[in-house]
Amino acid sequence: MEKKIRAAIVGYGNIGRYALEALEAAPDMECCGIVRRQGAENRPAELASYPVVSDIAELKDVDVAILATPTRKVEEHALRCLALGINTVDSFDIHTQIVDLRRSLDKAAKEHGAVSIISAGWDPGSDSVVRTLMESLAPKGISYTNFGPGRSMGHSVAVRAIDGVRDALSMTIPVGTGIHRRMVYVELEEGADFKTVEAAIKADPYFVNDETHVQQVSCVDNLNDVGHGVNLTRKGVSGKTHNQLFEFNMKINNPALTAQVLINVARASMRQQPGAYTMVEIPVIDYLPGDREELIRHLV
Repeated sequence: MEKKIRAAIVGYGNIGRYALEALEAAPDMECCGIVRRQGAENRPAELASYPVVSDIAELKDVDVAILATPTRKVEEHALRCLALGINTVDSFDIHTQIVDLRRSLDKAAKEHGAVSIISAGWDPGSDSVVRTLMESLAPKGISYTNFGPGRSMGHSVAVRAIDGVRDALSMTIPVGTGIHRRMVYVELEEGADFKTVEAAIKADPYFVNDETHVQQVSCVDNLNDVGHGVNLTRKGVSGKTHNQLFEFNMKINNPALTAQVLINVARASMRQQPGAYTMVEIPVIDYLPGDREELIRHLV
C-alpha cells in the first residue's frame, strides 16, 4: 500500500475546519496534526484524535502544511515551514501581490528543497486555471470575472483586523464586466467611531479599487452566509475566426471549496520540483488522486 501524504493544517478557522473534512475524505492523504495559536487549549471535540500544537516543529514527519491562515499571515507561516523542509500550500488572495509572494517563497523553497504552491483557492486558484484555458482557446479577446453575489472571506477578515471592529461581513455584488460593489457590514466595539472605521476600510488595499459601501449593524451574525459564486466569460478570436464565446459558472460554499482546492494542491506539491508555483503552472492531472493512466483513460 502506498504511503499516505501527511498534511498538517495551520490555522483552524472556517477554512481549517473544512480542510480537515477534505483530508479525511481523501484516499491518499492523512492529517498529521493541527497548528493553532493556543495549541491544545480549548481543543474542539472533533480534534480529539489529532495532535494539536502551537508550533509546526512539534509535529513529526510532515510532508505538507496547509496554511489556513489570514492572507496577510501567509508569507510568515510559509517561510517558517519551508525553512523546516515542509511543503506549503495557501490561498493568498491579494491579486496584485501574488508575483512578489511567488518570488519570496520560490527563493526559500529552493534553498530548503521544498515546494510552495500559492494563491490556491478558487479565485485566485481554480478560476485562474479556467481563465488560462479560455484565453488559450481565444488568444485575442476580452475576459470578465464576475464574483458573487456572496461573502468574501478575505475581505471580511481584512475588515475584522481594523481597530474598533468587533465583527464584519463583506459581500461582493457583481455589477457586470468585471466590476464589483463591496457591501460591508460592521459590528463595532463599544466607543468606536464609525466614520474612522469606514475611512480605514475604504483605504485598505482590499477595497481601494472598488465601489465600497459600509453600514453599521447591531449583529453581523444575523446576516452571515458563506455562499458565493462566479461567472467567467471570454469573447474573442480563435485563429482568425471571430465571435467565440466561452462561459463558466458556479455557485458554491466558499470555505468548503477553498479547502478542497488546498487539499488538491497539497497532493500536487508532492509531484513538483523545489520552488514556488501558482496553480496555472501545474499539470491539472496532478491535483487528482489515483493512477495516471487510469485518470487519462477516464478523463480523456
